[in-house]
Amino acid sequence: MELRTYIFLDSLQYQMASYMATVSKGYFPVAEQACMVVEISPGIEINRLTDIALKATNVTPGIQIVERLFGLLEVHSDSQADTRDAGTAVLKALKLKEQDRMKPKILTSQLIKNIDDHHAQLINKVRYGNMVLRGDTLFVLEIEPAGYAYYAANEAEKASHINIINVTGYGRYGRIYIAGDEAEVLVSKEIVESRLKGIKGREPEGKAE
Repeated sequence: MELRTYIFLDSLQYQMASYMATVSKGYFPVAEQACMVVEISPGIEINRLTDIALKATNVTPGIQIVERLFGLLEVHSDSQADTRDAGTAVLKALKLKEQDRMKPKILTSQLIKNIDDHHAQLINKVRYGNMVLRGDTLFVLEIEPAGYAYYAANEAEKASHINIINVTGYGRYGRIYIAGDEAEVLVSKEIVESRLKGIKGREPEGKAE
């Protein structure tokens, strides 16, 4: 069993909580709740781990993704302690420690300044969050493992006044799209990259395709 992502979000930001509600097939989180994201391989085992997390403490499942290769679980609660305990129960079941997770690897970090009208429309067609507008600066981040995308987007919103456009936190690679005024987006970019680099764990084994 491979532990890919294991990350605690101490306080869901307002946009991030609302974004998760748009893509969640479970129970919607709300702002300021704590959140735990676990990603494993093979994916089918996430069903068993969901059962363990929910029975261990008082948390609510928001997102569960079951793919053949990867599985992802997000649980949340008003209580940070309960949320952490759910993660601890999962680690115990896996007979692993937090440091056995993969540490995030940044594959792409792009800034697109003064975005064009038609480019903005292309992105807005497939987004689940806010809209990117003409003249915005767009920050695109691609990371491995995918589950850290939720953490990255939440930290971006903490850092400055930006708009969360889209977040993909499952599959081989995770991606976030953040937009807004150039100065604000630059602050978010620097903070996100710094926080991701500070997460300890083993090196990702996958290679970009």
